[in-house]
Amino acid sequence: MSVQPAHTPSPEPPILLREIVDTVAVLTLNRPAARNSLSEAMIGQLHASLNAIAEDKRIRAAVIAANGPAFSAGHDMKELTARRTDPDRGRAYFAQIMNACSAMMQAVVRLPKPVVAAVQGIATAAGCQLVASCDLAIASEAASFATPGVDIGLFCSTPMVALSRNVPRKQAMEMLLTGEPIPAARAREIGLVNRVVAAGAERDAAIALAQQVALKSAYTVKLGKEAFYRQAEMSLAEAYRYAAGVMTENMMARDAEEGIGAFIEKRAPKWRDE
Repeated sequence: MSVQPAHTPSPEPPILLREIVDTVAVLTLNRPAARNSLSEAMIGQLHASLNAIAEDKRIRAAVIAANGPAFSAGHDMKELTARRTDPDRGRAYFAQIMNACSAMMQAVVRLPKPVVAAVQGIATAAGCQLVASCDLAIASEAASFATPGVDIGLFCSTPMVALSRNVPRKQAMEMLLTGEPIPAARAREIGLVNRVVAAGAERDAAIALAQQVALKSAYTVKLGKEAFYRQAEMSLAEAYRYAAGVMTENMMARDAEEGIGAFIEKRAPKWRDE
């Protein structure tokens, strides 16, 4: 009698794919069956990958993309609901997840390199928050955006932080209070995304945009990105004082000296990233 070998289950595919295209890191959400919801593991892997990109001098920009019909449906509600049976009805775990997700979103903003979202499908709640947290965003014509927490009794308070810093107040409130999705063209009109491209072209367009910025001085881009977000939280007078200081420091940089010299001499600059 022959003995059949024990069946070995196939390993689960990684939930976050990592690829390097020239000097651009591409992070791809890979939970299509779960609509790329931001589980605890996904949040952790995204944050760790962003930290690694920050330290890797070979990488000059990043793209966040997704596989499947949805960019991201936001938090993993099944994962959260499972903790309702905890002695505290899940309070400690909910706080842990919300704080971890908020820290990951801030890591996108604080990354000293530009981050471009490539949105191929619907981006809802924390998925919309992720798009809004990126410095730039390319959307497919098939993409749409929503903060629909109000429909299930859970106002999108953390997504609101990023959304309200991207679009005018009335438009943000309409999305938050109605929960209705907006198409890519409308997202472009209100400033949530930079460009809308044909379906299927968004990933390549996002990489091309990232590569365009990657040609600049990494030192200058780092300085400018940090200054942009810091001055946005200041009063007009404070912002000008701060920006004047940044400009002064920037003028002393080797790359500013090189870039200005190249401009005057009508030649291509040679960046030293310092």
